[in-house]
Amino acid sequence: ASGREGDMFLTGFSPRKQNMTIYFMVGFNDFEEPLKKLGKCKWSKSCLYFKKLADINLDILKEMIQLSVEKTKAKYH
Repeated sequence: ASGREGDMFLTGFSPRKQNMTIYFMVGFNDFEEPLKKLGKCKWSKSCLYFKKLADINLDILKEMIQLSVEKTKAKYH
């Protein structure tokens, strides 16, 4: 409503000192089952945290990222 426009990433990655972080713009409401299978990680409202890639199932992570991108594109078109 302000008339301003901005750009935002569909998903993001940050290799922080304490944890690697992946940002899911749609959050995790639709990811209950994949999160159970993902491996050693933590999550908050829209951030997934893990120490190293070897701790998580990369196939599951790829599926989650793809679904998140699809949902974000559909929502914000």
